Amino acid sequence: MSGMNPVASEAHDHYPHPVLVSDEAVERQRDHDSLGRAARARMPRTSLAHWQPAADRADPLALIEGEEATRDPALIPLRHARMAVSSFTFFRGTARIMARDLASQPHTALGTQLCGDAHLSNFGLFASEDRRVVFDVNDFDETFPGSFEWDVKRLTTSFVLAGLDAGLAPEIGRAAALEAAHTYRSTMSDYASMPIMRVWYDRMESSHVEEIVASTTGKTGRRAVRFGVAKAQKRDTWSVIRKLTELEGGHRRFIHQPPLLTRIPLAGSTAEFVSETFDGYRASLNASRRRLLDRFSIVDFAHKVVGVGSVGLYSWVVLLEGSGPDDLLVLQMKQAQRSVFDLRAEEPTEHQGQRVVEGQRLMQAASDVFLGWTTGPGGAQYYGRQLRDMKWSPDPTAFQPQGLIAYARLTAAALARAHARSGDPGSIAAYLGLSDRADRAFADFAVAYADQTARDYAEFLAGLRSGRLVPTDL
Repeated sequence: MSGMNPVASEAHDHYPHPVLVSDEAVERQRDHDSLGRAARARMPRTSLAHWQPAADRADPLALIEGEEATRDPALIPLRHARMAVSSFTFFRGTARIMARDLASQPHTALGTQLCGDAHLSNFGLFASEDRRVVFDVNDFDETFPGSFEWDVKRLTTSFVLAGLDAGLAPEIGRAAALEAAHTYRSTMSDYASMPIMRVWYDRMESSHVEEIVASTTGKTGRRAVRFGVAKAQKRDTWSVIRKLTELEGGHRRFIHQPPLLTRIPLAGSTAEFVSETFDGYRASLNASRRRLLDRFSIVDFAHKVVGVGSVGLYSWVVLLEGSGPDDLLVLQMKQAQRSVFDLRAEEPTEHQGQRVVEGQRLMQAASDVFLGWTTGPGGAQYYGRQLRDMKWSPDPTAFQPQGLIAYARLTAAALARAHARSGDPGSIAAYLGLSDRADRAFADFAVAYADQTARDYAEFLAGLRSGRLVPTDL
């Protein structure tokens, strides 16, 4: 390759060694820059701040009703109870409303793989395959290709709402949103100057998390991260087993605690349904993972309610035994539906469980070894994974001002890394530029859209009171 010149890479502390940049790479960078400038021409950075409901904006309650039409009606009161806690929990349960709103607005058309529901509670610590604790996006139910700023807008808005939910002054939430936008922009700029494979292999381990948080909160933040890592390391398979199972006749069985955890008899039509679904999931795994899974045998089934937005969808948990009664594994098979960002008029032909799995593998630096997908009897689609493999994230209601801002830096850096893996960091970085213009615009949007969410939340509560929506009954 001609024209090789040594250029010191200062993009990231992980990669201090010089790299070689070719003439072709320089030309590609010019292409990235031109794409970013073209996006600015279509949508100036200041316009990122714009929020004005479309004249034909869909009725938020109608969107909620439509989504719930395909869910277990017995669980709708519980879903509404979780959404009714605060405007932030309502926001968590209504990704569809924001997706419709974002799609109705002008966008940059700088595409990446979206998380699709990038609020701050969908990030956290979990175990990598080599059993190190890492920090990353951890929810991909709504993952779909789309314009990068849609994820950034949902993340920044979540900090405004979470700040209010934690009882913090409104300016703290805006400051956190501003910090998230700034960190996303600066991190994306770093990734834009890295070789592709260095971006792909980069991940946020606990030491890196400490550095980011401590830069804002000092020793207090460093201690908080170490506490979180210790908590995550304790949330292993056996922590799940101790919480969700009990000994019965010398064997572990799921505790029957409906509606949150409903044990399924080992004989009967539901057990046959779950077993057949599990067989299909097993077939989706690669040969090495199948051989590993085949060393275990199913000993119990249950249905577990999870999350806020997912309440009402089916989520089966499967208890498996390996070499003996103390060698146990818990897997989850969660129903997958069409992404809220999939606004195509025609019905999708792709498998929705596969969409979730492939989106996760594309965005996450370290993914569960048991990720797979299947179609159950009757056509419902699922994806499978381990349940709670050292998974932990902070309680957003407990944030103090500096902690909220530190977490904004952390989640935004993780989101930028995920977007850089799956999109074009050069064109996104060129669009965002070197000034804080985009940062301020994202923060202004976050405040405006948080106000919109508060209005929608008030309408939701009124719908519960009037009987238009199923009451919480709790």
